[in-house]
Amino acid sequence: MAWKKYRFGTQFYDAMSGEWAVYRSGRVAGIELMGLRPGDTVVDLGCGTGLSFELLVDAVGPTGQVIGVDASAPMLQVAAKRAVRKGWSNVRVVQADATKLSAADLAVDGVVPTVDAVFSAYALSVMGSHPTVLAGAQKLLRSGGRLGIVDMQRPVGAAKIFTPLARLACRMGGADIEAHPWEWLTQRADDVRQTSRRGGHIRAVTGTLK
Repeated sequence: MAWKKYRFGTQFYDAMSGEWAVYRSGRVAGIELMGLRPGDTVVDLGCGTGLSFELLVDAVGPTGQVIGVDASAPMLQVAAKRAVRKGWSNVRVVQADATKLSAADLAVDGVVPTVDAVFSAYALSVMGSHPTVLAGAQKLLRSGGRLGIVDMQRPVGAAKIFTPLARLACRMGGADIEAHPWEWLTQRADDVRQTSRRGGHIRAVTGTLK
């Protein structure tokens, strides 16, 4: 599976990911579009090293909960250490395969949380089976819950000149730039909100699922 590519490079992932120069803006936009509220429980699907945690914690507040899910144990070790270092007591991580994820995987002492939102940033295009993952994510959500996707495509308009760089960045991260996982959401969700960043290279799409 794609996550295995990160097994030996996890300690360098944040530095090499282009997060602050390019991709942070997509996380910010996507989480703003979701309209999270204090007290919400949100699952960060394919959380990696936890780069979205800070934004999600700010959105749900101290009474909310962030559950990071990833298949890669090395990634989750970094994510868990990030949460401890920052003092985010309302963040926990779960190692699970997103293609087989169930509500039981999120349970604590047999109690399954009510999930208000699922967020995934730059992960679905790596997984290679995003329709299966998203159908499973829908089952985790309470009725009327929000799903948010941030991912990559080829730049558009005048920014097309940067397409080779965008393709290289995706190739280095194991992502399929043609995956367009947000299309699954736009075909099924109500109250769809979407925006783009970095010349259209980054798409942020959110919607409500019943």
